Amino acid sequence: MKSYYVYIMTNKNNTVLYTGITNDLQRRVYEHKNKIIKGFTSKYNIDKLVYYEVTNDINSGIKREKQIKAGSRKKKVELIEKENKNWDDISF
Repeated sequence: MKSYYVYIMTNKNNTVLYTGITNDLQRRVYEHKNKIIKGFTSKYNIDKLVYYEVTNDINSGIKREKQIKAGSRKKKVELIEKENKNWDDISF
C-alpha cells in the first residue's frame, strides 16, 4: 500500500511556511534542503521539516493539503506546536 505525506516546512527563523504533499517524504525533504527544484522553497530558504501527516489515500491527502493551505498562519502554528513545540527539524 502506498503512503502519502502532507507536510509543513519552514526556514531557519520559522517565518515562512510551506505546505506540500509527496509520496516520498525523505526524497522531497532532500530536494528542499538542497534547492534542487527552483521556486518558492528555494527562494525563501525553506529547509526545515516541522510537521507531517501520513495517509494511504491520495485523494484524502490532497484534500488535507488544501485544507491546511487554506487555513490561517495561526492554525498552521497550532498544528505544528501540538506535535513539535520547539519547531525542531524532524527530517531523517
